[in-house]
Amino acid sequence: MASCGFVFSRNSLIGLNVFYILVAFILIGVAGAGKGVSVITSYAVVGGIVACGIFLLILAIIGIYGAVKHHQVLLFFYMVLLFIIFLMQFAIACACLAVDKSEQKQLTKTAWNYSITSQLNLIKTTEEHFQCCGFDSVLPSDLTRCKAEGLACAKGNSSCTDCWMVMEASVNNAFKASGGVGLFFSFTEIFGILVSWSYRNMRDPRADPTAFLQE
Repeated sequence: MASCGFVFSRNSLIGLNVFYILVAFILIGVAGAGKGVSVITSYAVVGGIVACGIFLLILAIIGIYGAVKHHQVLLFFYMVLLFIIFLMQFAIACACLAVDKSEQKQLTKTAWNYSITSQLNLIKTTEEHFQCCGFDSVLPSDLTRCKAEGLACAKGNSSCTDCWMVMEASVNNAFKASGGVGLFFSFTEIFGILVSWSYRNMRDPRADPTAFLQE
């Protein structure tokens, strides 16, 4: 019976860490898609979700090794690190969900103004992708720059809309998707901590109980 419980806990922990690997790729993919909304590449909160995904991926591999070997020390550090990742992921996910539309606009505008002076190609890529010009208003200087860049909306009698008007929905979806996915999967890490704690305290039935008494 003890052997069955040990094997079940070990297989559960291995399966859970395989699940964490999938979760890590989902976190990286969803947040990466959000960062793909051009100027959103400067958003630290979305980047934090990517970082959590990478750390979770590495930790899941460590967890699988620790479960297979029933390595006491490795499982202890696995639990500690998994709890730290839970706290980070939970906090960052809540931050993503808590940002309202006015704050999203302010963050985007800050990133836009920074890119204007240091990464003008990023602004050009954004305007070409969304076929827009300027951030929240099309200033004469913006229109001159857009015409020089050869934007279709700036040619002839065509008129360009400002970029925030067409980007707002994409930016909002990026924050909500990153926060929602991060928050949902953060709670599975608590279950992982409980399973690893239970498994770590089990005696390996394969071990020789007299091994420590032999010289």
